[in-house]
Amino acid sequence: MTTGGTAALVRRPDGSTRATLLELLFDVVFVASLALTSTLLAEVHNWSGAAMVLLMLTAIWWTWSVTSTTTEFYDPQQRPIQTILMVAMVGSVGMAASLPMVSDGHAMVFAISYVATHVIRGIILVTTLYRQRHRAAMVRAARFFFWFVVSGVFWITGAVSGTVNWALWTIAITIDLLSAAARYPTPWLGRVPFDQYERTTAHLGERYQQFVILALGDIILVPTLQVSRGPLAGLRVAALFCAFAIMLLLWQVYVFRAGELLEAAAGPKSGRPARVAPYTHLVMLVGVVATAASFDRVVSRPTGTTPVGWLLLILGGPALFVIGRALFTLLVSMLVPWRRMLCLPLPLLTLPWAGRWPPLLVTTVVALTLAAHILIPGAARETTPGLRLRQSDD
Repeated sequence: MTTGGTAALVRRPDGSTRATLLELLFDVVFVASLALTSTLLAEVHNWSGAAMVLLMLTAIWWTWSVTSTTTEFYDPQQRPIQTILMVAMVGSVGMAASLPMVSDGHAMVFAISYVATHVIRGIILVTTLYRQRHRAAMVRAARFFFWFVVSGVFWITGAVSGTVNWALWTIAITIDLLSAAARYPTPWLGRVPFDQYERTTAHLGERYQQFVILALGDIILVPTLQVSRGPLAGLRVAALFCAFAIMLLLWQVYVFRAGELLEAAAGPKSGRPARVAPYTHLVMLVGVVATAASFDRVVSRPTGTTPVGWLLLILGGPALFVIGRALFTLLVSMLVPWRRMLCLPLPLLTLPWAGRWPPLLVTTVVALTLAAHILIPGAARETTPGLRLRQSDD
């Protein structure tokens, strides 16, 4: 590693945009956390429990997002960045392992795993960049570091009694999300300049696509584990195949021009995709986790009536994924295929009767709706590479 007055730690604009093997391993560790989150969500029976799971999922996602931004701005082949990735993996394992026990006196494990991941990253970056005398990059890292220290106070304080103080944890995650949206305004250092968002490369788009594809695998992984614990009955297997179909359909929803939108980060107006991707992909991720949780329930009992909580997961999971995908398109290109979106509310028309239907039938209706969403021609005006508008065919 170079430690003299060079920019060795900062990724060169002409450097490789391919994800390293360590980054891919980092993704796999986080996907395991998502599987545990889906299982936990399937077991909650009230709104407060679902909100707690959502808060912890947001913390897990934010760790992945910020760490992936780190490997976008800094060279992942350098030892300090590899150390940051390995620390993030350890942190994700700690968060995942403590998920089922957060309410049983192990909240501090989750809090320390989250806070330590971000604080250690900040210390490594600031000290290394200071030695390299790369002031602009050091100031950027210091802004991130400052705000994670601020939120870390609330994370740790909210767990210090052993019982989670959800109000303090809500403040903590809100600080993390809003400080990033505001470009980390820091005393004496100001905000992250827009041009630093605009220097992102196709690497960041590739990282998001890889993670979403891996996350979608949870939709089949979670119910498969559930099926393996019981009898291999015909309707349970049918529910498993329905989960597989919905996973493939959501994949189709995501990859529709996903490369063009995310790789627009390499263009001259790349700041917007880099800034909105963490938030819109969080919506998609919640949809994936809810969908996986719904099939955890459906394969356990595909017949009988469908409880309200199950309906919310079965209908809401895929809907959130599609909404998150549409929001990303809207915020990046200001265009949405509205004709496709018209299919989204169709399952809601079944609500007066769906509660009396078997869960397998409800999931089949959702699968047919997603198929219609994909097969119906999109809006006449779509995006092309570079986010230029294609002329209307109408």
